Amino acid sequence: MKTVLIAASLLLTAATPHIAMAQAPAAAPAPAYSVETTDIGTLLDNPATKAVLDKNLPGFTANPQIDMARSMTLKGVQQYAADTLTDAALAKVQADLNKIPAKK
Repeated sequence: MKTVLIAASLLLTAATPHIAMAQAPAAAPAPAYSVETTDIGTLLDNPATKAVLDKNLPGFTANPQIDMARSMTLKGVQQYAADTLTDAALAKVQADLNKIPAKK
């Protein structure tokens, strides 16, 4: 009897389709440029990212004090220019930066 039960279990196990393990979707690649992590100098030195700044933050790149901020991020400078670098403005900049591939 015991052998019959074991044989039946094995038969059922073999006949049951195996459930494939669901794989987690691949994480989206991080953007090449970020308002939180990319320094302003890098953004200014790339014509494509500089154009994003000019489009979304008129006059920002022409500011005479911009060279002092080259090593800072836009998010880091936000505290000093909160009226210009609003969360909404930075979100627009980030949306446009997301479209630019990393420079090789």
